[in-house]
Amino acid sequence: MCSRKGFAAVAVLVVALMALGSVTAQEEMVPVRLQLQWVAQSQFAGYYAALDQGYYADEGLDLTILEGAVEIVPQQVVASGGAEFGIAWVPKVLQSREAGADLVNIAQIFQRSGTLEISFADSGIESVADFAGMRIGTWGFGNEHELFAAMRAVDIDPNNPDDVTVVQQPFDMSLLINGEVDAAEAMIYNEYAQVLEQTNPDTGELYQPEDLNVIDFNDVGTAMLQDHVFVSESWLADEGNEDIAVKFLRASFKGWAFCRDNFDACVEIVLNNGSTLGESHQRWQLNEINGLIWPSPAGIGILDESLWDQTVSVALEGEVITEAPSEGAYRTDLAQAALDSLGTDMPDVDLTGADWKRTEVTLEPGGE
Repeated sequence: MCSRKGFAAVAVLVVALMALGSVTAQEEMVPVRLQLQWVAQSQFAGYYAALDQGYYADEGLDLTILEGAVEIVPQQVVASGGAEFGIAWVPKVLQSREAGADLVNIAQIFQRSGTLEISFADSGIESVADFAGMRIGTWGFGNEHELFAAMRAVDIDPNNPDDVTVVQQPFDMSLLINGEVDAAEAMIYNEYAQVLEQTNPDTGELYQPEDLNVIDFNDVGTAMLQDHVFVSESWLADEGNEDIAVKFLRASFKGWAFCRDNFDACVEIVLNNGSTLGESHQRWQLNEINGLIWPSPAGIGILDESLWDQTVSVALEGEVITEAPSEGAYRTDLAQAALDSLGTDMPDVDLTGADWKRTEVTLEPGGE
């Protein structure tokens, strides 16, 4: 029979072993960092959801999400080793790659562009050809390429003030609301909603979609691929890092599927991560972000080569880059490996979103 002292000794040993096991488990977690393009918002909901739901931890990854800011360039952060993973638009990464950064696209999350040019319905602007002689707003900073390519396609030179007046607009819709431009650049998940959150002085109610004309560059044919996951080739070449990349993608894909299938919970996760935007605006944003991801016909994260070619063509025509990107600018094998393993481990998780439908969202004044 064991004495009290014996029991006590055994108890101490068990606690010590448990503590040792906990330390060992923590040591086995691999720290990785994800650099976003901007602050916490539904544009990045899938990553926040995957972190909240423990999907990265399930893969043995201790993820830190780094928010963006005006002065933060994700390509520079990843190229300099400040983060293992980054999110950015494809043409911006191609530009950095041509300048010498060894960056590679490993998962194309957005399957279509979210860029619009919007005007009021009474402006007479119903097509890109109607931009002639008008005041057309753009943010610049690499966001103008889809717009400029669309204008050049109908023989409007964006650099010729006799053809069109291009106006540098702030990252809001104030110039359109105030009548200082005839059309303004907007993302379908953000600035478009900012207009619909404003009061129409003619009705006393919020603006409605029928009050606006919308030109979608996906329809025009000059859309460029946007949010994707990229890493540096040198990091990827180190032993074990391809496996880490697949694990990161597995967790991220699950996060985006969670946000598609658990809309309300996902919005709450974004709000809990410090978003400064209101709830109705975040709901609108997630709805439209889902629309840029789903459906993903070949599976989430798999790049459509025809849209890659279109993006490169527009980038070349707009002198974003001077020559076609070298072989290896993108890889699909890591995303495919993540999808294949998820399909085996979680056959009930829909990774294409073929049946996805938008949620009905009611915007509140100011997006609250």
